Amino acid sequence: MKAERGFSLIELLIVVVIIGIIAAIAIPNLLASRRAANEASAISALRTLTSAQATYQATVGGGSYAASLSDLQTAGLIDSQLGGGSKSGYNFTGGAVSAQPRFYYTHSATPIVFGTGLSGTGTRSFAVSESGVIYFNNTATAPSINSTTRAVTNGSPLNP
Repeated sequence: MKAERGFSLIELLIVVVIIGIIAAIAIPNLLASRRAANEASAISALRTLTSAQATYQATVGGGSYAASLSDLQTAGLIDSQLGGGSKSGYNFTGGAVSAQPRFYYTHSATPIVFGTGLSGTGTRSFAVSESGVIYFNNTATAPSINSTTRAVTNGSPLNP
C-alpha cells in the first residue's frame, strides 16, 4: 500500500495563520491609501472648481462668479458627479458669496465619513476661494473664509 501524500491539518493551520498575518498588515495600508487617494481627488476637484469659476466669470457670468455647483454644471464646466456635490468620498459645497455682482466665491470639501476607521473616507477638510489658494485642516469641518474680509480661519495653506 502506498502512503498517501497531502497536507496535514497542522500545515494547513500554519498557512491560514500566515495569510491572516499578511492580511492584518496589508488591510490598514490599503485603507490609508484609499483615504490618501480620496484627499488627492478632493484637492484636484477644488482646482477644477477654481478653473471653472474663472471660466464662468470670463464667459457666461458677465464678470460674476457662479452662485452654485449646479450653475457650473449647467454651463458645462464641471461634470455631473462634482455638480451633484459628492465625489470620491468627499462632499463639495459652495459658490459665489455675495449678491450681484458676485465678485467672491468659496468652495469646500469635507469627508463623507471623517476618520481613519474602515468606513473613513478622509482625515482632512479643504476650502478654496477666488485667490486659488487651497486651505486644509485635520477636522471634519472645512476651513472658514470670511465673506467680507476674505480672511481664513481654522486652516493652513496647502503646499503646492
